[in-house]
Amino acid sequence: MDQTSAIILASSLFIIMFGMGLSLTIQDFKRIFQFPKAVVIGLINQIVLLPLVGWVLISIMSVPAEIAVGLMILAACPGGPTSNLITHLAKGDTALSVTLTAISSLITIITIPIIVGFSLHSILGADQEVTLNIPKIIAQLIIIVLIPVSIGMFVHAKAPRFSQIMDKPVKIASAIVLALVIIGILIKEKDQIGTYFRLAGIIALLLNVITMGIGYLSAKLSKLNPQQAISISIESGIQNGTLAIAIATVTLNRTDLATTAAIYSLLMFVTALVVIGIRQFKRV
Repeated sequence: MDQTSAIILASSLFIIMFGMGLSLTIQDFKRIFQFPKAVVIGLINQIVLLPLVGWVLISIMSVPAEIAVGLMILAACPGGPTSNLITHLAKGDTALSVTLTAISSLITIITIPIIVGFSLHSILGADQEVTLNIPKIIAQLIIIVLIPVSIGMFVHAKAPRFSQIMDKPVKIASAIVLALVIIGILIKEKDQIGTYFRLAGIIALLLNVITMGIGYLSAKLSKLNPQQAISISIESGIQNGTLAIAIATVTLNRTDLATTAAIYSLLMFVTALVVIGIRQFKRV
């Protein structure tokens, strides 16, 4: 990816994470002590089980190396602002969703380099020139995740009225940015997109559906209420595709590694609409 495109993508992600920060308060981080079981179960699903499911899928399915690495990059990422909106529309526990997104976004600053580094070494091997500078990727994640979220939270604390006014426009802008990023990736890889979609579509959909199912089942087995179960399900299966694309294209400078996240970002809305439809129909 050229430098201009990388700057645009990183800036767009900065804005998206700033928007997420506008909806966060310190209370969201304290909620882990108020509802420890729900938060811990959600984080285990996001941080541990999601990458494990991704690894199992690429181990048993025959997919090209770039798709496999792309899936693991995606599986290493936390949920994003989109998961909070989907949870709200699906009548889940929005506060729990926001809490899980906030905490997992901080934890994955450490876990993303570990998971992505392991995946690059295991899948691509030493013969392909893709190196991961761990201090660099941690610094990038701090710049495009931690700093904008912190600024958003500061603005929310000091000017709650302004953050409330800006919440909807920023969410709309975030959706537009994600759409433009996906379109850009698909155009750049247009010669291979048919093959990528055929190969990555199935495994991306499986990752989405299986992790959502595991999230819901684990919550129900833990005797959490239906709203909490829906939140954990969505947080487990709806990942921050924009961040995954940024890691692939900006950090690793490999657009082909971003196609899985781009395709996933399209498919996840289909399953999300199904969940929202079921929940609206049940009127829970």
